[in-house]
Amino acid sequence: MPVGEGLKNLRRKLQISVRQVEVASRRIAEAKNDRRFFISNGWLTQIETRDSEPNICKLVSLSAIYGVPLSDLMKNYGVDINESERLHSLVRPHRTQLSATHFDMANEQIKRNARIELSNSTTVLVAATTELRKQLLLSTDQRFTCGYIGLDDFTMYPMIRPGALVRIDTRQRKIQTAWPNEYNRPIYFIELRNSYACGWCELQGSSLLIIPHHSSKCSVRTFVYMREAEIVGRVTGFDTNCLDGS
Repeated sequence: MPVGEGLKNLRRKLQISVRQVEVASRRIAEAKNDRRFFISNGWLTQIETRDSEPNICKLVSLSAIYGVPLSDLMKNYGVDINESERLHSLVRPHRTQLSATHFDMANEQIKRNARIELSNSTTVLVAATTELRKQLLLSTDQRFTCGYIGLDDFTMYPMIRPGALVRIDTRQRKIQTAWPNEYNRPIYFIELRNSYACGWCELQGSSLLIIPHHSSKCSVRTFVYMREAEIVGRVTGFDTNCLDGS
């Protein structure tokens, strides 16, 4: 059904005339002292018959008049306001992030655009197999969430390469102090003040040390534990990129 026809049916279901919409919107515009919220009967007729796209102010007025959430009206025009966080993450692919919702879109974007140059001049395509990503993302277990390793984050390279997805067990937040070897050493996902990190961790008094892989050439970072850095959980699985020998 065309969007305009849907708006017309909604108005008729509520038994409201275009003239009544105009009168009601005038009250809203006067209350806000902003004529952008005013809807003339001619404008509404055009929207209902020609599928023109209204501006946000007029949609707010229609939302109030029809008693329908603004988000529902916006979806009629292909806009989902709940996507803002997911879309925001797409424009910041170089930063390590915590999210369980945006990776389907991000993965396609990364496949198309993201190539990064390593210190040995070997090019890596930042993409992993679809099957591995499905295993990480499609879990219904609420104990787990998902993280993304930014394209500039070499902390755990080459064990976990930039562009990888990681599965995080949010129950495991206590930093372990003993492990048999580096392959069994717990890796943690850490929330910082304005960003995230992923790496080995040590506690020294009130300081949390994020320890990089010894082959990464990254430096140890130190934060005040619980004030500047908190453990999100332990990384229990990840997909990572393979070197593209070209």
